[in-house]
This record gives sequence, C-alpha cells and structure tokens, in this order.
Amino acid sequence: MDYKHIFSQAIERLHKEGRYRVFIDILRNKGHFPNARCFAGHNGPTPITVWCSNDYLSMGQNPDVISAMEEALNNVGAGSGGTRNISGTTHYHSELEAELAEWHGKEAALTFTSGFVSNEATLSTIAKVLPGCVIFSDELNHASMIAGIRNSRCEKRIYRHNDLAHLEELLAAENPDLPKLIAFESVYSMEGDIAPIAAICDLADKYNAITYLDEVHAVGMYGPRGAGIADREGLADRLTIIEGTLAKAIGVMGGYIAADQLIVDVIRSYAPGFIFSTSLAPVLAAGALASIRHLKISSKERDAQQKHAALLKQMFKDAGLPVMATTTHIVPLFVGDAVKTKRISDILLNEYGAYVQPINFPTVPRGTERLRFTPGPTHNEAMLRELTDSLVAIWHRLDMRFAA
Repeated sequence: MDYKHIFSQAIERLHKEGRYRVFIDILRNKGHFPNARCFAGHNGPTPITVWCSNDYLSMGQNPDVISAMEEALNNVGAGSGGTRNISGTTHYHSELEAELAEWHGKEAALTFTSGFVSNEATLSTIAKVLPGCVIFSDELNHASMIAGIRNSRCEKRIYRHNDLAHLEELLAAENPDLPKLIAFESVYSMEGDIAPIAAICDLADKYNAITYLDEVHAVGMYGPRGAGIADREGLADRLTIIEGTLAKAIGVMGGYIAADQLIVDVIRSYAPGFIFSTSLAPVLAAGALASIRHLKISSKERDAQQKHAALLKQMFKDAGLPVMATTTHIVPLFVGDAVKTKRISDILLNEYGAYVQPINFPTVPRGTERLRFTPGPTHNEAMLRELTDSLVAIWHRLDMRFAA
C-alpha cells in the first residue's frame, strides 16, 4: 500500500478543484485593526486590510478587554491547570458563566474551549440522554452542529432551510411519544439570513419538542444588550438551550451554552467534550467577561458595524457587483466558481492589500462559491470605497459578469 501516493492524490484533488486551503500568515496591529501585517511574501511583512475577521466588533482590540486579560495573567498566570473537574475551574470561569446566564435570561451557563466543542458536546449528549430522541435540523446548520447530531447516533430529520411547512410536515409524521429536538441557527453566516425563531418555537410547543438555538454569529451583535437575535425579539425564554461563542463578536476565544440549571448540569456531568477537555485559560475567561460587560451597556460598536455593512452592500450594488441580499452584518459576494473565487482572493491580497478568504465547498454547496466580507466598526468609508473599486477592476480583468 503506497500511503504517500494516496495522501498526495487527496491534496492534489483539492488543488485541481480550487479548494486547497491556504492559511494566511498575519499579525494584527494592536489598536489599529483592521490594519495588519502579512508575512506571506519574501520581502518582509507588508501592510494589509482585513475584511473577513469574525471579530465583528473589534473587541479583541478593546482596551478594557486587553486590560482585563493582562490583569488576569499577572494575577494567576497562563494556564487553567486542567479539566474543570480536576483543577481547571477558577473564579473567572464562575463569574463568566454567571454573566452569560444573566445575559440570556437563563438559570445557568457552561463554557467550553470553542463554539465547535459546545455544539458537538451538547447536541451529542442531550440526544443520548433522551431515549429515542429525534433531531430536526436545518439543512444549513453549521458543521459543528452536524457533528454533534451525527455523534449522538440518534434519528435525524433534515428540513429545508428556514422552511416552516417542511419542518411541520416532518414533526407531524413523527411518533408523538418520542422526544424531539429542533436544532437551528439565528444568523446563518454564509447566507446572512435569520431564522423565524418565534414560528419555530410555536411548532416546538405544538409538537412537544425542545429547541436548540445556535447564536454564534449573533451574540454581541443584536438586541438592546447585545445578547443576540432571541434577545432582540424577546424570545430567549421560549428557547430550551442557547449556544454561543466567545470568539466572534466577543473577540476572545471559547464557546458556551445557556439553559436551565438541570440541563446545564446534565451536560456538565455527561458530555465527554466538556469533562475531558482542559478548561479555558483564566486570561481568556477574564477577557470574555470584560467584553460582555462592555457590550451589555455599549451599542456604539454594533451601530457602527451595522452602518458599515449596509454601506458596503449599497456600494457593491451600485457598482453592479453580485452582492447577495442579506438582512444582517454578513456581506457575501457571489462568484459561483471555486477557482475564480480563489483567484479573486489572491489578486485582492497580492495587488490591493485587501485580505478576504474564498468560501468554497464544503462550507457552501458547489456552484455557490463566494467571498464573505465582514466590515467592522473600525473600517471607514474610504476603505469601503477602495475595496469596491478594487473588486470592480478585478471583475473587468477576469471578464466576470456584473449584476443587472
């Protein structure tokens, strides 16, 4: 068996399909984001502008967050010391979980090392605890949700994206005596659309199902205190479990769930992804806590972000660029070809100093490849205009189709 040949073929297939992933080597400039330095060239670092960060509100640069992390580092040191049940629970974790629970109007919260882990661990565990559980999952749910559902080894039903009629059809066809869980997201990060949360909760009530809402692309971004779409629409109390991340709008690292005390205790006690993982470093918990406390009382970051996202969408539209219609902070530009998407991304970086990663299969279906822009509060109108002009020039050069 020629293992090396098999591995080489696997990588070569990705190159041919334009799906080989290149991780850009950069350093952000503290206090000057979205400016950064790129180390991909051979002549030392070159200045670039970052357009695809999930640090949506630039909270990773916030002075209060950095100060809290520095204080924690000086107070207790670098690591957490182990898993939560051995020596890895610190007062920073306790404070953060209390803050998260209050933020979402829930009795309790539980933190994980990432949003992927919180989804995988919670969904796989909750379904195993419920005998005969059937999970109803939106077809565009994130890979981490899919992994959790798959690892639960329970029955699953996939409903068409945001299609309430299809969801109800599947619910109605199921044995009414079996436990049911509806898993969905609030903001879908590649489409930029929003789930009909209230209507899904209505169906959950009607068919005696529990609900699991992934708010990773919404926490910090929406609602009067930034707790997400459920917060904005006054629906948090109708959701069984709310899952979120500390790594996007919060600007640090980690994931979490918020629910009633009993459910959190079940996940804490049964989920291998929680039990056997080293806990978040105290410095991360301290930074996330400071970020959430800031965003609960400050709306200026999300107001500026929404303003710039809307402005970039309009600039793209006015220029005839094929911007996909969204109602959120996500600005996806449709390309529809993996090789061209990568080519546009490379030209933007190498010739215009604008960094945006290509979004290809399996993140999105083949034929729907796109560039995903996330302008933040620290971008400015001149940057938006320069980016738009650069894309128009590239569209002409590559003989790309403009929108009608």
